[in-house]
Amino acid sequence: MAELSLITPIEYLKGVGPQKADVLKKELQVFTIGDLLTQYPFRYIDRTEFHKIRKLHPDMMAAQVLGRLISLQLVGEKRTKRLVGSFKDETGSMELVWFQSIPWLQKSLKVGSAYIIYGKPSEFNGQLSITHPEMDLYNPQVKQAGNMSLQPVYSSTEKLKKFNLDTKGIQRLQQTALETVFRSIDETIPQEILAKHQLISRQQALASIHFPSNQKELNQAIKRIKFEELFFIQLKLLNNKQLNTQKFRGQRFNKVGEKFNTFFNERLPFPLTGAQKRVVKEIRIDTNTGAQMNRLVQGDVGSGKTVVALMSMLLAVDNGFQACMMAPTEILATQHYHGLKQLVGDDLVSIKLLTGSTGTKERRLIHQALEEGTLDILIGTHALIEDKVQFKNLGFVVIDEQHRFGVEQRAKLWRKNVIPPHMLVMTATPIPRTLAMTMYGDLDISVIDELPAGRKPIKTVHFFESSRLRMFGFMREEIAKGRQVYLVYPLIKESEKLDLIYLEAGLENLQREFPLPQYKISIVHGKMPVKDKDFEMQRFVKHETQIMVATTVIEVGVNVPNASVMVIENSERFGLSQLHQLRGRVGRGAEQSFCILMSGNKLSKEGRLRLDTMVRTNDGFEIAEVDLELRGPGDISGTQQSGVLDLKMANLATDQALLTECRNTVIALFKEDPTLQSEKNQLLRSFLARKSDGIAWDKIS
Repeated sequence: MAELSLITPIEYLKGVGPQKADVLKKELQVFTIGDLLTQYPFRYIDRTEFHKIRKLHPDMMAAQVLGRLISLQLVGEKRTKRLVGSFKDETGSMELVWFQSIPWLQKSLKVGSAYIIYGKPSEFNGQLSITHPEMDLYNPQVKQAGNMSLQPVYSSTEKLKKFNLDTKGIQRLQQTALETVFRSIDETIPQEILAKHQLISRQQALASIHFPSNQKELNQAIKRIKFEELFFIQLKLLNNKQLNTQKFRGQRFNKVGEKFNTFFNERLPFPLTGAQKRVVKEIRIDTNTGAQMNRLVQGDVGSGKTVVALMSMLLAVDNGFQACMMAPTEILATQHYHGLKQLVGDDLVSIKLLTGSTGTKERRLIHQALEEGTLDILIGTHALIEDKVQFKNLGFVVIDEQHRFGVEQRAKLWRKNVIPPHMLVMTATPIPRTLAMTMYGDLDISVIDELPAGRKPIKTVHFFESSRLRMFGFMREEIAKGRQVYLVYPLIKESEKLDLIYLEAGLENLQREFPLPQYKISIVHGKMPVKDKDFEMQRFVKHETQIMVATTVIEVGVNVPNASVMVIENSERFGLSQLHQLRGRVGRGAEQSFCILMSGNKLSKEGRLRLDTMVRTNDGFEIAEVDLELRGPGDISGTQQSGVLDLKMANLATDQALLTECRNTVIALFKEDPTLQSEKNQLLRSFLARKSDGIAWDKIS
C-alpha cells in the first residue's frame, strides 16, 4: 500500500472511514491528514495533580480525584432516570451522576474498585457531585498510557460526538495520524532561519503541540507554529510587493506645476499639519520612481485625508493626467465633490460628479469630456467602473473607505489605462499596526496621526438609562446655543423590525420632550427611499431642523460643522470601531463637541470595556487595538472572507513582536536574495512557485 502523507484524504486514516470523514469535513473542514494535524488543542489539562474530596468546590474548572466507587443505583423515572454512584476517599464522599449510556455503565463499572475520576465539581442541595466524569480504573502497577501531564482538549460538536469524535476521540485520531505520517512531515523553513530564531523542526512542533511532555516543549511548539504562519503571510505579501514594483511600470509625475502650487500657496484654507506634509511628500516620491504606487493612507475621522488626496490629484493633473476618486456611497461621493469644489474654486481644474442618479444628458457630457481629456478630476461611486466610462489618460486613482469595495471593482479601475494608474487607498477606520502589516503588507502605509490645529477633542460621557432626563436637559442647552444634535439608534440586521420599533418608540418620547414648533426633527433610516433620505439630510445640513434621528447610515461621511452633540442609543450594541466612526461625525467645527453614550443599566464585561475605552481616549489607533483584542482580526476587516489570514495559532492582538520579527526576517531575506535563487532558499522558492498563479487581483488595492 502507498505510504500515507499529509495530503492523503482523511478517509484513508485508520479509524476514520467514509462516514466519519464526511462529518469531519462538514464540521471542522478537515479534508486531509494534514488538515487534521492543524486542528490544534485549544487548552491542555494538567493530569498530574490530584485533589481530595474535602478540598473540591464548584468554582473549580475541573478536578482529578483518586477514590473508591462504593455503590451504584438507578434513580428516577423515564426522563429523570439517572445513574448515581457514591464515591469516597479518606477525606469525604461525593456523588457521581450519569444521564446517558446507563446500561453500558452498569455493566462496565465495578463497585468496590478504586478509580481515577476527572470532571467539573458542582453542588446540588448541599451535596457535591460530578456529572459524567471521566473514569479510569486505578492500577498502581500499570504505567499510564498517553501523556498524563498535559492532555490536549479539542473543539468538538454535537454531530462529531455522535461518531465518538469527542475530545478523546479526536485525540486518538491525532495519535494515529502522527504515528502514520510522522516520517513524511517535511521542513518548510530554511535551516539558517530556524537556527537564528531558535525554532524547533516542523516534525517536532506537530508532535509536541498535540502531545507535549512538559510546558517548555509546548511553548517551543507554539512559537514554531506561530512563526511559520506569520512568516509565510509576510513572504507572500512582500514578494507580491516586489513583483508589483518590477512588473508594473508607473507614470512618472516629475514636476510640481502651477495647479498644485496655486492651490498650496493661495487656496489652502489652513496650514497643513506635519503628518499631512509627510504623507504628501511620500506620495510625491512614490509617483516619481517610474514604478506604480500602491499606498494606503489611514487617519482618523477629520484628520485631513481629503486635502492630501486632492493635492495628489492636482499633482497628476500638472503632469498631464486625469484623476478619479471612488467613494462607497452616493452621500459620501456627493460630499467629497462639494468639498473639493469648495477647496479649489471654479477656475483651477474641472471636476465632475458621476453617481447612479446622474441624468442621461449630464452622463453623456461627462463621458465625452473624459475621452477628450478636458475633464481633469472625476468623483463618483461604483458608476466609475462601468465599461462605458473611458478616460483619455488616467494617472491617479483615489479609493475612499477601501474595505467597502471588492477586489474586482478595484481591478477594473486599474485596467482603465495601458500603464496602470497610481493607487491611493484611504480609510478612516484606523487599522492596528499588526493588521495593517498582514492585511496590507504589500502596500506602503502612511498614517495621518494628528488633527488640524484649532480642533478641540470631543468630550465623551457614558450615561445609563436612569440618567436619560439629564441627557435631554443637555440637548436643550446645546440647541439653545444654536447647535445641532445627532441621535443614533442601532440597526442590526437580525432584528430590523424590532430596531425600527426602538427608533419609533424613541422618536415618540423625543417628540414629547422636544415639541413643535420650537424644535424640528429630521429622520433618516436605511428603509427610506434615497430621495427622502437626501431631503431629510439636506434639511439638517441647512439647519432647518435641530435634531437628526438616524440609524447608522450616517456613520460615514456626513459633514455638518454646526452639529456638536452625538447621542448614541443602546451604545452597548455597537462595535468599538463603529462607535468611534459615529463619534467622528461631530467635532467638525471650532466649537467644543460632545458624544453621549446611552446604555441599559446592565452591561456585559465586554460592553463595559468598550464604553470605558470610548470615554478614556479619542485615539483611533488605540481604540482599534482594543477592538482587535476583543473581536479578533476576522471581523475587523472582513479578512475571514478574503482568506488572507489563515491563522490557526498566531493572534494579531498578542503576537505583535513575533509578527515584526517575521516581517524583518523576510525583508532581510529579499534584500540579500531578491529572487530566492540561492540553494539555502530553495524551500521558499518552491513555496512561492506553488502559491502563485498569475496576477492576483487582491493585491491591487
